[in-house]
Amino acid sequence: MGHAMMSVLVIGATGALGSDCVTAFAPDGAVGLGHEDLDITDAAAVAAALDRHHPRVVVNTAAFHNVPRCEKEPEAAYRTNAIAPRQLAQACERRDVRLVHISTDYVFDGMQRTPYAENDRPNPQSVYAQSKLAGEYGVLSVGGGHQVVRSSGLYGLRPCRAKGGNFIDTMLRLSREQPDVRVVEDEVLAPTSTADLAAQLRIIAHEGTPGIYHATNSGQCSWYEFARAIFDLAGLTVPLHPTTASAFADGVRRPPYSVLDNSVLRAQGLHLMRPWREALTDYMTRRGAGAN
Repeated sequence: MGHAMMSVLVIGATGALGSDCVTAFAPDGAVGLGHEDLDITDAAAVAAALDRHHPRVVVNTAAFHNVPRCEKEPEAAYRTNAIAPRQLAQACERRDVRLVHISTDYVFDGMQRTPYAENDRPNPQSVYAQSKLAGEYGVLSVGGGHQVVRSSGLYGLRPCRAKGGNFIDTMLRLSREQPDVRVVEDEVLAPTSTADLAAQLRIIAHEGTPGIYHATNSGQCSWYEFARAIFDLAGLTVPLHPTTASAFADGVRRPPYSVLDNSVLRAQGLHLMRPWREALTDYMTRRGAGAN
């Protein structure tokens, strides 16, 4: 198959991560399919897309990741997050195509207080997390060269279709609408720029071995510390107060600590991810005048 042919198909291309993947994989000839172009739960449509585009690599960023809604609609969550990725992996396997499937830090329960390595035991606490873990097993168990990449606290320039804006958009909106803003301090993560993750995914797809990877910007912070950094970078003076997850209770159990250790990337000499503050500063600059 000539290299002139399209070699990367990005599924979920209209999302924050998907749109950055189309950019990052552009040198390989990337085609992006959004939700309106391809329903990932339709196995026949997925197979037809693979036959039409002949990719060497498929990057799947499509997911049902409205966490509270997953609790109310478990069948839909499993259909999109578990069954669809398995069918996609099987279709890729039959065509000798590598699948790079995106997963989440939420597969861990957050009881640990040190960063989770790829081989630490998952213990997902919500329907969303359980369906995503099932998707990981579905992708990895069909054999071949497939890869699962877990990340954390994603934000990018393109708003997410399901959630509206990202966390940063929400913080900037609340700072305009409210006299003060309250943010959870007892959930710790590594916020990750979708542009940084997309660049890392390209390296993983081309050079990485099959299996599970963690890929987040380095370091860690609470959601409150993340918000503090956003306010500082945006020059906002609205009072910001820490609060607890229980004060925000929406009936969903989220991991109180879900920092990932990118140990497989480091072991393979493929690690590109910079500190989260650096990535955030870059992002806020790129947002530019649109920030507030």
